[in-house]
Parts: sequence; C-alpha cells; structure tokens
Amino acid sequence: MSKRDYYDVLGIAKGASTDEIKKGYRKKAKELHPDRNSDNPKAEEQFKEANEAHEVLKDPEKKAAYDRYGHAAFEGGMGGGRPGGGQGDFSSAFSDVFDDLFGDFMGGQRGGGGGRNRAARGSDLRFNLRVSLEEAFAGLQKTINVPSAVNCTSCEGTGADGGAEPTNCPTCSGMGKVRAQQGFFTVERTCPTCSGMGQIIKNPCKSCSGQGRVEKERALSVNIPAGVETGTRIRLSGEGEAGMRGGPSGDLYIFIEVNKHKLFEREGVNLFCNVPVSMSSAALGGDIEVPTIDGGRSRVKIPAGSQSGRQMRLRSKGMPALRGGGAGDMFIELAVETPVNLTSRQKELLKEFEDLSEDNNPESKSFFSSVKSFWDGMKG
Repeated sequence: MSKRDYYDVLGIAKGASTDEIKKGYRKKAKELHPDRNSDNPKAEEQFKEANEAHEVLKDPEKKAAYDRYGHAAFEGGMGGGRPGGGQGDFSSAFSDVFDDLFGDFMGGQRGGGGGRNRAARGSDLRFNLRVSLEEAFAGLQKTINVPSAVNCTSCEGTGADGGAEPTNCPTCSGMGKVRAQQGFFTVERTCPTCSGMGQIIKNPCKSCSGQGRVEKERALSVNIPAGVETGTRIRLSGEGEAGMRGGPSGDLYIFIEVNKHKLFEREGVNLFCNVPVSMSSAALGGDIEVPTIDGGRSRVKIPAGSQSGRQMRLRSKGMPALRGGGAGDMFIELAVETPVNLTSRQKELLKEFEDLSEDNNPESKSFFSSVKSFWDGMKG
C-alpha cells in the first residue's frame, strides 16, 4: 500500500509554514487520539501516521528533502531509514501535543533547562481594616501592621549562604517538572526534589533555610480616601508576600469595613437620622437642631401637625462620593414621642385636651369611620 502524502495526512497545503504544520498536527493529534476513538480500530495507526508526517515536516532539512524527492528521500540509501523512527513514538507524540496545549498553563517552557521560573512570585495578602463612619467621611492616613514574609537580609533573598549561585536540579535537569508514563499518556508532575523551582541550593542560608524570605511584621502607611464604604478594596502593589528566592512580591489588598454609627444610618452616599420630637412640638411646630456627620449642627424647621415618619432633607450633608462627584444628602426622620410617667396634673390636662380635640385627629376619625362601615357591611 502506497504511503499517503504527508501534507494530506496533516490536512495542510504544500509549502505550509512551520506554524501551519504545527497547528495541523495538533488538530489531527487531538482528533485521532485512540482514547477519543474507541469505536475506530484504525485510530492508533492513523495517529502514528500523523506523527510520522509531523516528524518530517517540522524539521527544515527533512522537509526540504521530502519536498524534492517525496517518500523516496527516506528509502534505500537516501535517508537512512524511516523518518518517524519505525512505527513512531506514540507517547512522545502525545507529550508534544500536551506541551503545546498546556505548557503555558503548567508554567513550563519546552527545551533543555527551561523549566519553571527560578524565582516564584509571592502570594497576595488580604488585610481587613475597620474604620468609623466619621473616618470614612473625612478620609485618613492610617498605619497598619501587616504580618508577612519579607526578603531575607542575610542572603539578600537568594536563599543561598554566602551568595552562592543555585544549581540545576539533578532530578528534573532544571525543568521543574518530571514526566511519568501512564499507558498512552505522559503525565507531568512538579519535581519533588526542587518543588518546581528547577534549581536547588547546596548551602542554604541559615537565617531563612533557603527560602530567601523570613516572617516579619511590617508597618505600612495607608491612605484611606473619603467616601469609602464596607466592601471597598484598596490595592497596594508589591506590598504582599515576598517572592521565593528573589522573586517579585505579591500585592496587598485592604478590605474596608465601616463600623455602625449610633446616630446615622448609611445607604450609599445618603445618611438617615431618626430624631425624636415631643408630641407638643410635633403638634405646634418649631425649630430643632440636628447633628451632621462633619461634627456640625443644622437647624431644621418642623411643620405644625407633623406625624411620625415624616422626612426632611438636608442637601449635600451626606457622605462624599468615593471618586468625586459631590456628596449625598442627609434625611431627618421624625419620631413623635408619647410622653410617659405623667403626673396627675398632666393627666388631667391631657384628658381635657382629648375632650376638646374631636376635630384635631383627622386620620383617627377617618380610620374609625372606615371600621364602622366595615362592621355595618358585615352585618348586612
């Protein structure tokens, strides 16, 4: 049976570029993998055929010979044997596909000694910071103490004693990962000797045990902008955990939580304040002083006949917007207070007032009128 054209095997045009050859091979390798074609007994043979084609076309010299002489370039005395090495190395072929597809995700680089990055980035850190509503209103500069890993001063973050240079790991040859054969698959795992670093330190620093960093509490000055609220996140670049063996530091994320206030409730940029007023003040009207979040006072006029729940707005007396754009409003909500612990004289006066106030309670009159109609209707 004559051999198929290598370009046809990979589904690419003659004269295809290196990238096109690679893409064609990757597509065929995934398409023809036996594990995905259990109902196709020819899948493995077709996969090996694709591997053989790839072995020739990915090599510039073999490709040039194939383009000129075809399959004859590798037969008889011209090519020194089959291009794919007999039946083709199935596991090696799939390993190449695995590297192409997942190499970046696994942190590896193909080629001798590439391996993982020698220095690993430090972890990001989270710090929860509580502030008062007044602090959230005005903003502040605050010093926080953050427990973290910092670069070791003894070895300057290298992890090696006396500044010695790390050497390639003998187990993984500097790759940071090792391969294990499992049937048709070649599985990559983090090297157990160097923990994926690709290098080992023969004489580790005594201060940090070769880690290049030590645990230490740091004092940081943080600028809290005006207008923050619970859930606001502040990022401090490079202020997280120091990297391994001189790697870049992570970031520090500060999450703000604003404490509840005794007087004010917050909804976004608006503030709400419940203000109790006496029954007589609500009935007669008048002026009252209310506090504002900036520590000041505002005079509010209460209209005569005000009921509980009535709201009045103080414009721009709320919280500032976090990124500019003015400030919210403050809403005063009245709570009419019923007097308690009355004296005998006060009770007499209230009773006398009650007797004279038949037309002074329109809501009560309307309600009980509706109740009477309801009961009459039920009787009917």
